[in-house]
Amino acid sequence: MFLVSTGPDRARASRDGGYDAAMTSATALLFPAALQAPGTTDAPFEPVLRIEELPPGSMARISFGDLDVLVAHTEAGIAASEDRCPHMAAPLSAGRLDGCVVECPLHRGSFDLRNGEVVTFPTTGGLTADGEYRPTWTPEGATPKPQPTGAKAEARALTRVRRVRYLPLRIRDGQVEIALPR
Repeated sequence: MFLVSTGPDRARASRDGGYDAAMTSATALLFPAALQAPGTTDAPFEPVLRIEELPPGSMARISFGDLDVLVAHTEAGIAASEDRCPHMAAPLSAGRLDGCVVECPLHRGSFDLRNGEVVTFPTTGGLTADGEYRPTWTPEGATPKPQPTGAKAEARALTRVRRVRYLPLRIRDGQVEIALPR
C-alpha cells in the first residue's frame, strides 16, 4: 500500500462561503447502490489509513498494485472511489475538493461525491453517462481553442463521461477501511 495525502491546503472554501469543519461527519458517506465498483460486493475490508490522517476537507490517494483509490473527507462524510476522473482517468486526488464536489485537474470536470453525478461537464465535451452529447466549451476568461477535426473530433464526441464508482468504506476503531475489488 502506498499513500499520498493532499491535505486541507488543497481544499477550497465551500459554496456557502467557508468550510465548517464542525459540520463534517467522520462517518462513511452513503452512495447509490448502483454505483458500487465491480468486484467489491463480497470483498473483504482492508485498513487504509487512520481517521486523523484524513482531516475534514482533505483527500488522499492510496495505491494497491495498479489500483489507485481516492479517499475524500467531504462535508457529508468520507467517500472512496477509484482515483480516476470518470472522463479521461486523470487523478482526482490532484484536483480540488469543494464541500462534496471534486474537481478534475485536467479538463475542469467536477463530480458530486454524494451521488456520483457530473456537476460541471469537462471542457472537451462528449457523451453524458446516459448518452447525451455535450459540446466542447471554453472557461470564462480563457482563449477559445480551435475545435479538433478528424479522428480527434470523433473520439471526443464518443468519449463517455460516466458517473463516479464507489468502493465500500467503513470506519472502525478510528481506522478507515475499504473493500477492494478482487
